[in-house]
Amino acid sequence: MSTVFLVDDHEIVRQGLAGVINGQPDLAVIGEAATTRDALARIAATRPDVAVLDVRLPDGNGIDLCRQIRQDHPEVQCLILTAYDDDDAMFAAVVVAGAAGYLLKSVRAAELLKAIREVAAGKRLLHPSAERNAMQRMREAPGEDPRFGSLGLRERQILALIADGLTNRQIGERLGLAEKTVKNYVSGLLSKLGLDHRTQAAVFEIERGRTRGA
Repeated sequence: MSTVFLVDDHEIVRQGLAGVINGQPDLAVIGEAATTRDALARIAATRPDVAVLDVRLPDGNGIDLCRQIRQDHPEVQCLILTAYDDDDAMFAAVVVAGAAGYLLKSVRAAELLKAIREVAAGKRLLHPSAERNAMQRMREAPGEDPRFGSLGLRERQILALIADGLTNRQIGERLGLAEKTVKNYVSGLLSKLGLDHRTQAAVFEIERGRTRGA
């Protein structure tokens, strides 16, 4: 039997998914979480075969969560499930964060169950055309600073807004995040970039943009 962990901030969505999954003789939901913080703690305790992750979460996003899960527990396969058909999110989730697959919430139950089974078996679900597009984008970014490559999608968004001169509060208003959450993201991206303060981060992003545009 393959075990599944669900991460979505909407309880009714988790209940619906759990009902579909637990109705299968070979699948079982062994845990749920509504935030990245709870997900990391509970996944560490339960060690599921597959983690089904929503992209948008109250204290972060499923893409960064996927990266952390894969780093801490590489045996746990991650399947991104989102309502947003976002090419950038797909690229980040599958290529950068190491997700095994990416599906829209509009997917039919039978397709979702098939995807979970295949991911649990170690297969990747990225469509060949999407994979070619992702690889092409990687080839088009020669010499990319590896520090930037370590950033999650939300961290990259915040870095760009820092370079635009926005404060944490303004960034939060722009992205629909709490100011404290933005502060945590800023601390995290500064750590990954090896920088001490946001001014250095702004300079880093501006210089990176100039290099990419050269």
